[in-house]
Amino acid sequence: MQTESIYRRRGLELLEQLHGGHAGAAMVAEMQDVCPAFADMTIDWAIGAIMDRPGLDLLTRELVLIASCVTMGHAMPQLRAHAQAALKLGASQEQIVETVLQLTFYAGGPAVRNSLVVLKEVFQQA
Repeated sequence: MQTESIYRRRGLELLEQLHGGHAGAAMVAEMQDVCPAFADMTIDWAIGAIMDRPGLDLLTRELVLIASCVTMGHAMPQLRAHAQAALKLGASQEQIVETVLQLTFYAGGPAVRNSLVVLKEVFQQA
């Protein structure tokens, strides 16, 4: 009989808190059909072990993840999920937009522009 790990339990709790009913939960769910192991790793490791570490609050972590998605330039579904989570945690639209604008020199104009378009959609749905 296998017991649920602390990372699994905390990952599931945080998944619901941050992404329940939104794009993040949908992205994890869509992996169940193609690669359930990736969904498990996301819940256990990325969410349960990394997001729950001390030292940064969840909102700061979400803003860092938004910045990372913008800088990559091709992580728009993930940007959507992390922007929704940041809003759930109390971020203002201005804080999220300023996080993205901060990256103009580092990520480039096209990445920032495309990210702002995604954010516009997220804000309209909020």
